[in-house]
Amino acid sequence: MKVAIVLATSAGGVGGHVRSVVEGLTARGARVVVLGPSSTEELFGFTAAGARFVAVQIADRPHPAADARAVARIRRLTRGADVVHAHGLRAGGLTALALTRAVPAALRTTTPPLIVTLHNAVIAGGVIGAAYATLERIVARGAAEILAVSPDLEERMRSLGAEAVGRALVPAPPRRRSEDTAAQAKLRAELGAVERPLIAVVARLAEQKGLPTLLDASAGWARRTPAPLVAVAGDGPLEAPLRARIEAETLPVRLLGRRSDVPELLAAADVAVVSSVWEGQPLIVQEVLRAGRPLVATRVGGIPGMVGDAAVLVPSGDEAALEAAVTRILDNPEFAERLASSASRQALRLPTEEDALDQLTQVYARATGTTS
Repeated sequence: MKVAIVLATSAGGVGGHVRSVVEGLTARGARVVVLGPSSTEELFGFTAAGARFVAVQIADRPHPAADARAVARIRRLTRGADVVHAHGLRAGGLTALALTRAVPAALRTTTPPLIVTLHNAVIAGGVIGAAYATLERIVARGAAEILAVSPDLEERMRSLGAEAVGRALVPAPPRRRSEDTAAQAKLRAELGAVERPLIAVVARLAEQKGLPTLLDASAGWARRTPAPLVAVAGDGPLEAPLRARIEAETLPVRLLGRRSDVPELLAAADVAVVSSVWEGQPLIVQEVLRAGRPLVATRVGGIPGMVGDAAVLVPSGDEAALEAAVTRILDNPEFAERLASSASRQALRLPTEEDALDQLTQVYARATGTTS
């Protein structure tokens, strides 16, 4: 089977998921071409995973002239594919336009079926939000099948008239679980958290991650004795304003930048926090569960369905609830241990990369009218 995969600019979970899909599909005999910005090939190495890569510049924000060029390029490059699979709303909308499935049936040319995986909700307002709403309608009408990472995205697509909508499986790539207690102790010492609690946060420093709420909560934790250290691993566009606020308010927060030792950081932590405004099936939640650590996360998107009773869930943007939830874990070792045990059990229920590939094989077979 010839599969064309399309994605827009990505610096994290979407690109990593596509890399996993590419590797799995090629191992199963598919011929895969990936269309996306040059930066995604540099970050995720689709060619090394077995695909052919062709650069198509799809930015993360609407740009009429550039988008028109991308549509024309996608239309040309997907000719001959058995199925086209776009990841994300921007890639999905532009690909639907390229394949002309959003126009009346009488005007359509013969095109491969389009599958779209929606990884994120639309949280922008104003003109940008209106543009995204238009793309949602185009995807709902133009895709043969839509896979969404959370119940709210599924419902949104159904409300727009999408005929076939299912739940996407987006497993975290296998990552070793750190059992090296000496390495964990060394890391805590390096961070300055030997005799104080360590709160781990792994997140891109971007608006979606709700980090201002995290800083609000950290002001409350700063009043504890000893004050915990909030270690934030990740980089992104909000680094400068976050760092300025941390310094101005003397908050017990360290921005660590991008880290390669996330397993050790999670294993060393007393509690992990996900403060996002919205998430689908975040890889970090899966990693925390696999690490068997207590977790406090926001009750948004696909998180509740992922964690079951293995985390304390709080409303997005509620710094008081976030502060109280973490405080409860730090003050109650037995409760923390129960959460950790629940996390390890819940991790066994998470989908695997093979599960995701099996799902896509079935979806592609339905779309093309073949047997899997």
